[in-house]
Amino acid sequence: MLFDQINRELELTERHLLVLKKVIDKGPIGILKLAEETGMPTHKVRYSLRVLEQEHLIKPSSHGATAGDLAEDFIGKFEDNIGNILEKLTQIRQIGVKF
Repeated sequence: MLFDQINRELELTERHLLVLKKVIDKGPIGILKLAEETGMPTHKVRYSLRVLEQEHLIKPSSHGATAGDLAEDFIGKFEDNIGNILEKLTQIRQIGVKF
């Protein structure tokens, strides 16, 4: 369906954000501890860590993942970014109202 891809992306984004929040709150933190605390399988945690590291939101250390160079900037812009997404969803909803 038309919304399946959007839903998959939202679920993936939610997972990445949960991992990022744990790293920021409890870092340094390793994969096994992250999996335990989030209830996610280790392979999904590992993938999220890789994505977050590529975005410079986290960085590896010998003791586990820690907040990266861009984490603070990301957090500062979080509400604006979510607001933009909600605005776009409102526009899409208005298209649906016209059916």
